[in-house]
Amino acid sequence: MSKNKILVVDDHALVREGIIALLKIYDDIEVIGEASDGLEAIEKVKKINPDIILMDISMPRLGGFEAVTEIKKIAPHAKILILTQYDDKEYISRFLKAGVSGYLLKKAVGSDLITAIRAISRGELYLHPSITSEVVAGYLRSGKQVIVKDPYEKLTDREKQVLKLIAEGHTHKEIAEILNISVKTVIAHQTNISEKLDVHTKSDLMKFAIQKGIIKIDT
Repeated sequence: MSKNKILVVDDHALVREGIIALLKIYDDIEVIGEASDGLEAIEKVKKINPDIILMDISMPRLGGFEAVTEIKKIAPHAKILILTQYDDKEYISRFLKAGVSGYLLKKAVGSDLITAIRAISRGELYLHPSITSEVVAGYLRSGKQVIVKDPYEKLTDREKQVLKLIAEGHTHKEIAEILNISVKTVIAHQTNISEKLDVHTKSDLMKFAIQKGIIKIDT
């Protein structure tokens, strides 16, 4: 029997351990790696070439969305299943446009996760039952009205990464180290971001990131 090779990505070790323990029960699934953030996930994908990636959204350094856009470039064959607590329409739409194969909420039971993994391994799109109707309704509405362009989509993938890190409060030097680029390049990206979004202060960039669901303020 051919096994689905899985990479588990979540910044909480207990969550990763719980998912891995569950998946080990099934003969058609093999966990071949784990990662604690988006940057580590990208490196693991390059090294171990998983079939399916279980990806959290909100993580330090590089989040789920930023990681997905990079992974789809380096491993377009890999299928990505988002596993998150967030059911925001903004998130769901953004990830579907980025090419993920599934979106599952963490409130799901273990059998839902197995169903999702098996569905996307067959090339199907899997959505958590509670959000399926919202997604379908959204697509139906989009065909009946003018679609307003999202200014966030003007940004390049690298600019989106820089925006997230700025919004999280990282300094230019910290961002440069995280993304392995120069401080000068980080500043250039920030300038481009500000011009494209017409948002010119760090506090306003943070507000934009919160409003667009790029970062979360947990209450």
